[in-house]
Amino acid sequence: MQNELADLVVRHLTAENAHDLPGTLATLHPDCRFEDFATGQSWSGHEGAAAHYRQWWTTFDVTVQRGAGQLSVWSPDGFFMAESTWHGKHVGPFLGIPASGRTIVQPFVVVLNFKDGLMLGERFHYDLASLLRQITTDPIPALAGMAHRKAA
Repeated sequence: MQNELADLVVRHLTAENAHDLPGTLATLHPDCRFEDFATGQSWSGHEGAAAHYRQWWTTFDVTVQRGAGQLSVWSPDGFFMAESTWHGKHVGPFLGIPASGRTIVQPFVVVLNFKDGLMLGERFHYDLASLLRQITTDPIPALAGMAHRKAA
């Protein structure tokens, strides 16, 4: 079953990276739920998933890529957790910040669960301040002067 779910995740990412909404939705269970912990947003069902993807695709022209050293794990309980990175540009308003055209490279962790051979949920964990630093001025100016601080 894990191999079938891994194939499903690959199909999902391929459709998502192509901004193919029908193909992306085809990998999702009708009762799916998306949770973005950084912004506090959540979406339910195919209609909610479509709204989630439209929001991200019109705000950030990104693809999801797995980088060297990024981890992933399948749980015996049937969920999948992975580190990945969004690569792209800020092309539309985000949290009231107009499109900057700036490039983003944003690591995140996603937790996926499944039902009836489809993806039931995606839970996203990422550093919102890091994303904001990439598209606008540093949201916390005092951080710029900290010793040993990585830029983004």
